[in-house]
Amino acid sequence: MAGTSSFVKKLGNSVKKVSDSKSSSWWYNHHMRAASRAISQRIPLVDFVLEVRDARIPVSSEYGQLRYFPSSSRNIIILNKMDLASHSKTKEWIAYFKEQNCVPYAVNSHNKDNIKEFLNFLQAKVRDLRRNTHFSNTQTTTVMIVGIPNVGKSAFANSLHQIGRITAAEKGKLKQAKVSPHPGETKDITSLKIASHPNVYILDTPGILPPEIVDIERSSKLALTGAIADSLFDQSELAQYFLSILNLSHEYKKWEKFSGESELDEEDRTMNDHTQDLVVRAVRRALFKEISAFKGNLEDENDMVQLIEAQLTTLRKVFNVNSDSFESANSIVATKLINLCRTGRLGHFTLDSLQGM
Repeated sequence: MAGTSSFVKKLGNSVKKVSDSKSSSWWYNHHMRAASRAISQRIPLVDFVLEVRDARIPVSSEYGQLRYFPSSSRNIIILNKMDLASHSKTKEWIAYFKEQNCVPYAVNSHNKDNIKEFLNFLQAKVRDLRRNTHFSNTQTTTVMIVGIPNVGKSAFANSLHQIGRITAAEKGKLKQAKVSPHPGETKDITSLKIASHPNVYILDTPGILPPEIVDIERSSKLALTGAIADSLFDQSELAQYFLSILNLSHEYKKWEKFSGESELDEEDRTMNDHTQDLVVRAVRRALFKEISAFKGNLEDENDMVQLIEAQLTTLRKVFNVNSDSFESANSIVATKLINLCRTGRLGHFTLDSLQGM
């Protein structure tokens, strides 16, 4: 997309530079290398593999290591964070994966009913497997969860574990996988029980990125959705990339209802919590007004830059950011903006396109 290409290139090259340099202690470090070997050794031994992807980037978040293993009906593609993606686009991606003879399933790890539905689906798969193989009634079924960092593997594993516990005794022995908003927090393979009679265990694994990422567009999408540590690149570049996507979308048009609301008063402007509904509405209102009033051509990158600069200036006021340094102020605004983006407060975006697939 013409209006976003310069931002993709700028951010993607920043990520690629870190990947190529091998100097970061975070990028494909010894934990990732060791985990990668351990996962490869265990994949042939488990009964099912759940490949968790981010529903916002169904292709860009692919776990490349699975390419070295034959495709199977025992491999299930989990499109997690469906609540953050475009609902209609997720349906299209589900249909696409089915056409490719894959087994896809869209989930929201924080939705109890959704997890119950998936657990029923998985248990039906387990029953089919046991009927068609030589499983004994006491044999345990193992399910491995794999994926790149920060696609929600541990949250998904914990939800399955909590919903799947059956007896009161099991409830008293809750063991959880570590969950963090930061990528790369899971270091070891953790086993969690999700069903009894017969027993089903899931293995939660660390997130693994490839040793290097050549595609700068994929790099940008991974950065925006949080799969790559924010400390590795400039947050302002990330905010500019997001705003270029928002400006070319129809999401902001939904915020017209906020345009008639009054501006934040002095007391409200001192609020430090940018996630408060009052502040989020003010952000939506400000962005809607800036985009609606803009007369330039958003397919022209120079015009897009002009609009984004105006938006960042306006957001400094909305977020009550006061700093002598222009760069510091923009960095603070960018961090708050990206947080709202990643939590779905500024729209539901699917960044990967089916065009050209």
